Amino acid sequence: MRRLLRHPVRLVPFGFLTVILVGTVVLMLPWATSAQRYTPFVTALFTATSAVSVTGMSVTDTPNYWNSFGLTMITLMTQIGGLGILTGAALVILAVARQLGLRNRLLVQAETAEIGIGDVRRLLVRIAGTVFVTEAVMTVVISGRLALAYDYPARRALGTAVFHSVEAFNNGGFTLYTDGLVAFAQDPWVALPLAAGAIIGGLGFPALFEAVREWRRPATWTIATKLTIWGSLVLIVAAFGYLLMAEWTNPYTIGTYDTPGKVLASFTQVALSRTGGFDVINVDRLSEESYPMLIVLMFIGGGSASTAGGIKVSTFFLLGFVIWAELRGEPDVTVGGRRVATASQRQALTVALLSVALVVGGAVALILLTEHVRNFAAVFEVTSAFSTTGLSVGLAQRLPEPGQYVLIALMYIGRVGPLTLGSAIALNTRRRLYRYPEEQPIVG
Repeated sequence: MRRLLRHPVRLVPFGFLTVILVGTVVLMLPWATSAQRYTPFVTALFTATSAVSVTGMSVTDTPNYWNSFGLTMITLMTQIGGLGILTGAALVILAVARQLGLRNRLLVQAETAEIGIGDVRRLLVRIAGTVFVTEAVMTVVISGRLALAYDYPARRALGTAVFHSVEAFNNGGFTLYTDGLVAFAQDPWVALPLAAGAIIGGLGFPALFEAVREWRRPATWTIATKLTIWGSLVLIVAAFGYLLMAEWTNPYTIGTYDTPGKVLASFTQVALSRTGGFDVINVDRLSEESYPMLIVLMFIGGGSASTAGGIKVSTFFLLGFVIWAELRGEPDVTVGGRRVATASQRQALTVALLSVALVVGGAVALILLTEHVRNFAAVFEVTSAFSTTGLSVGLAQRLPEPGQYVLIALMYIGRVGPLTLGSAIALNTRRRLYRYPEEQPIVG
């Protein structure tokens, strides 16, 4: 334990694993299901992992399989997974003891990716305020819409709104409707709050707080904030235009909508496809040219230290700047007039290559374990699991148990993060007092 506390980042994987196992035991109990039966271990484990990793992928018919208790547990696990195990624990400590020691501040630092540890108290209060205020606003808007326009009873409208608000902000993806949120694709009072919640939750607290604090002076933003904010904007706009054109005449998705409906449904689906996981459009009936775009969008994901998964926007665009600098023969990689540290470049490359290896390996495993599975379906499902998105073309429910275990492992690794998991396993970070002679091998 003393060695773990010296390297708090190692506690992150163990914290998530503990909550997943506890959630699995709870979901296996008969009073968590509508049929009052014991849930098979692999089904409960898959659902708990999907909830804690804020993925939202399911191997059951969520609204019909689980009862109110089971759905409440899924909501709670999603909220815990979104906030982060260690951040949530520190919030409890803060509420009880009104103060945090250095050890607890280090634990929060490992989860939130904060560089400094001097003002963790204020950071935690701002995180909690952002999460619960955003979810509360979403709940008020959506519940009011459901009650007034769809004649939902007040209690059902509130429960439905709370569930989907928590899932959207935490980029979870579980839904109380068998066909997803297709019925609300053209309703801006439901679609836009969910899209906004997913975008805010997916930006990451460091970038979000700095952008709000220095909104009048974006030139002073740090490199990470610039890459996250502007990169997210570029991805959303580009993917929105692509999906709108690809699905414009598709009668199985948005082809029968009017122009405002097509625009709203396409934008909402793109906003939720980065790692949100809701189906506003029937994903399994998209045009073939739409799938590569969604796979890339899911693989990139959202911002660092956020509820989103993927390799992160900053990682993707940082690698773009690295490639651009190399093509131009520049000695340094610069972003916005600042030089990027070599260590950051190596970390970005490590995260990207590990992620590609995991996705490719997972897709090959699914193809070998499942008969008559299309290659693109395997790649789509694996990317969705690893990026903790939750979108599915229906393959997850048809997989044999070994295939479901593959997706479980990918969801867990995707939430913890390849680099975090590697750091947690590594014994020690050593500093050498010498350097070997330099040599330039042939590349290409």
